[in-house]
Amino acid sequence: MALKRNLGTMFEDRSYKRTFYSAPQSVESLIAAFLEPGIIVLCFLAVNAYFNEPVLRSTLTLCLLIFALTFPGRNRFGDHPVSATIDVISSWLVLLIILALCGYATSSLGYFENEVLLWWAGLTPIVQCIAVEIGRRIRRWRARLPAARRTAVIVGAGPLGAKVARALRESEDKGVEFLGFFDDRQNDRLHPDTAGQMRGTLAELSDYVRKRGVREVYITLPLGSQPRIVQLLEQIQGTTASLFFVPDVFGISIIQGRLQDINGVPVVGICETPFTGTNELVKRISDIVISILILLLISPILLAVAIGVKLSSPGPVIFKQRRNGLDGEEIIVYKFRSMRVQDNGEVVKQATKADPRITPFGAFIRRTSLDELPQFINVLQGRMSIVGPRPHAVAHNEEYRKLIKAYMVRHKVKPGITGWAQVNGLRGETDTIDKMKARVEYDLEYLRNWSLALDLQIIIRTARLVIFDAHAY
Repeated sequence: MALKRNLGTMFEDRSYKRTFYSAPQSVESLIAAFLEPGIIVLCFLAVNAYFNEPVLRSTLTLCLLIFALTFPGRNRFGDHPVSATIDVISSWLVLLIILALCGYATSSLGYFENEVLLWWAGLTPIVQCIAVEIGRRIRRWRARLPAARRTAVIVGAGPLGAKVARALRESEDKGVEFLGFFDDRQNDRLHPDTAGQMRGTLAELSDYVRKRGVREVYITLPLGSQPRIVQLLEQIQGTTASLFFVPDVFGISIIQGRLQDINGVPVVGICETPFTGTNELVKRISDIVISILILLLISPILLAVAIGVKLSSPGPVIFKQRRNGLDGEEIIVYKFRSMRVQDNGEVVKQATKADPRITPFGAFIRRTSLDELPQFINVLQGRMSIVGPRPHAVAHNEEYRKLIKAYMVRHKVKPGITGWAQVNGLRGETDTIDKMKARVEYDLEYLRNWSLALDLQIIIRTARLVIFDAHAY
């Protein structure tokens, strides 16, 4: 209760709330906010000037609309170059579709020369990618400057503290210099990775922070240590260090954790779907657009596979599977039939290598993932997504939900035709509990880190795996 009262007081103080939960907005964040809308507008005006087109009211209106739709821009300086490039291109395509729909609805496309629009559409993402790369290099250079270094210590030398320390060391471009741990426990109760990095006890922390000018303190003590946390907060509040509390919520997998405000009451989300609000709309639109394009392109393949299934063995062309979908609700998933015997009841045996139930043609379409193609219809129906955790048989879900922690969290989103686990080598049979645990861990990682760029990356990697992967049968 004491901890609750102290935290409640902190939330009432708005200035402390900003310090406790987020670092002050940097110049980098400000630049990133204006970079994307600025580049898009400047590229349009530059192309417009190159073709000697006058700056009319329609030109200014378009510039204002672009700025309104893209501000603030996303900070991509810390992203992997491939992810940043995919994110830039996907965001740009979505913006072009929105602008085209607006132009069609208002009959204003005729105000602009087609040549200007085409050059603008091709040039803008190139300039954005170059700007992001320049920003990434400047960020790394600045992080190496002594003046930009921020010193940090961690309170709590347990597994969570060791994990935070690894994260700080791997974030070289953020300019954080990790100094060590503070903990009251005996050495034999500390995490092995913290050996040689202890700087003192909790009572010594405040003096150490003042003398060394420590900028950031990360508290990773268990929630059961409330009296110690309260005492520690009272000591540190007398320094200028920024405080970050890293909760160890009893080993629960935190999905899309974020601080929310419910009529003045702070609420920390622990397990939440990433697809809410704008994200949900972007996900659904991308699913519809991509699935329609793919179905149009593969329609001859669908016909050929259907004929092959019909000729290979007696039975229906399409096999309807019972699976668990969003929020665990039961759905029907379509596949081309690849087996002579269909298991879809209380006990379902996973397909194995040289499985006698699989027809020769069925083995071919399973190996090449052609049996999954009818699921694009499920995507259009809204039962599935193109990318997401693969749906397991209902019987398997009932089995594994009792054996694997956080197994059912993967059902916070719609199941997918392909997923993060599949492109990381976990495609095909999961014949051991360890393999299923690994698959679930990748699914949870996908939920924590979802973005449209990640979806596109998974789709591209899946297309490559269809040809070269040997794990499916």
